[in-house]
Amino acid sequence: MRFIEEVVVEEFLPTFRSMLAEALRERGLTQSEVAELLGISQSAVSKYVHGEVARNERLLTDERLVDLVERLGHGLTEGEMSPVQALVETEVVIRQLEQGDVLAQLHQEAVPELASYGGAFEVHDPDSDVRVAEQALASVRRGLTVVENTADFARYIPAVGTNLVEALPDAGGIEDVVAVPGRIIELKGRPEVPAEPEFGVSEYVASVLLTAREHGSDARAAVNVRYDPTLLDALEAAGHSAIEFDAEKGIESAIPAALEREPDADVLYQTGGFGIEPVIYVLGPDAPTVAERLRDAL
Repeated sequence: MRFIEEVVVEEFLPTFRSMLAEALRERGLTQSEVAELLGISQSAVSKYVHGEVARNERLLTDERLVDLVERLGHGLTEGEMSPVQALVETEVVIRQLEQGDVLAQLHQEAVPELASYGGAFEVHDPDSDVRVAEQALASVRRGLTVVENTADFARYIPAVGTNLVEALPDAGGIEDVVAVPGRIIELKGRPEVPAEPEFGVSEYVASVLLTAREHGSDARAAVNVRYDPTLLDALEAAGHSAIEFDAEKGIESAIPAALEREPDADVLYQTGGFGIEPVIYVLGPDAPTVAERLRDAL
């Protein structure tokens, strides 16, 4: 695990400080004066000025950093800028370079897994795509833990398998839905999760969830299990609203029709049809919640 702050400390600061130390020395300041302005030792200034510190070539030639050093060098030397203002100006540039720019690129090189999210995101943004996506993945993992530890869950896994899915807040398609690759199956009387959850690997359960969301449901997660009248009764007894849809009509038309009859339904079910296995879908705000709702009804 490597934080972008480490990139700032190890790549940006040595380059920036050496550039600024050079600029200040060229303007006639002594090593002592430079050390005081930068808040570092005189020996550190000497190393910066004499090129004894490794510098990042991409940062060294970045026009924004070159311009920043020029402005700070002039302002600090002429007394037109205080050290506090210089600090603030530098922080602004650092934040700019972290937002899908050179520091973000260096961070991505240090953490290759970030490449799948692209470089144009603000790593400190609490609503960044990376954070939201990772939270959804973590949520499904927690939900799967509930599934794996629910007694008798395997009995309700349909022949087509079960999946536990969770959509991103602004999901537009199955690529925005986290699910289990290959679905959850029954193995020796226990639910078997074949792989870590991923985006875009569920077609049917994700489509049910997305269709429900498109027609008024605020659910972000869903799980499917074998249809059983007793289980359906238990879900309704727990306060959930269930509505049947016609599986033979297809989810694109059947689910909207069902939700039109019962807009608040959080349990959707169909009792089968020609070549169609009867299934119950439990909807909810997140994967752990729908898994717990099902566990409590079993």
